[in-house]
Amino acid sequence: MTIGIMQPYIFPYVGYFQLIKAVDKFIVYDDVAYINKGWINRNNILINGKASLFTLSLISASQNRLIRDIEVDNLAAWSKKFLKTIEQSYKKAPFYNETLGVLTQVFESNPANIAELCTTSLKSTCQYLGIDTEFVDSSVVYNNQHLKAQERILDICLQEQANHYINPIGGMAIYDKQLFADNKILLNFIKSKPIQYKQFNNEFVPWLSIIDLMMFCSIEAIHEYLKEFELV
Repeated sequence: MTIGIMQPYIFPYVGYFQLIKAVDKFIVYDDVAYINKGWINRNNILINGKASLFTLSLISASQNRLIRDIEVDNLAAWSKKFLKTIEQSYKKAPFYNETLGVLTQVFESNPANIAELCTTSLKSTCQYLGIDTEFVDSSVVYNNQHLKAQERILDICLQEQANHYINPIGGMAIYDKQLFADNKILLNFIKSKPIQYKQFNNEFVPWLSIIDLMMFCSIEAIHEYLKEFELV
């Protein structure tokens, strides 16, 4: 079995979904420390031909707290304003209505915390795209918070009896392939290839939220882009 493990992000970029589709089981790493200025509660969309950052407001967010313990601040008001921005920016996009349906479903899901909201964004996007990877929250299964970093990831792999673990490319400096091999687990890193699609008549802006890709591309086209990676 092949697994991936990542902190939950809100409507992340296409590379995140390449990882989800590449594995049999995806573990949402929701019981680790929140990352300030990371991608948990923010991403970029296209506004007037340029990347524009959106950020969900959180209550008492801190790197001393777990992601699953941090609440979203007034999601109803924030999402109403955000969806208005989406309308102004993407109303003429070919798949606006379909994508708006996914966004609305997520923001009306009444999440208990930012981890739950992010996970809902992942699951709803996968449902729309027809990706059937199994999701598991790390907080409810593995009971290994006493372990840190690589040791905890390895322990999750062992508990799942996985023989293949895929990590984002950024982990190459901190994960040891030999340690995983000693435990009969193949460790690979996923590296996204550049992709490009038509964004109105603008010069292409890469690596935006999956929202942008969904607005401009059919489900079939997105599945082709989800193959644009290599394992190293």
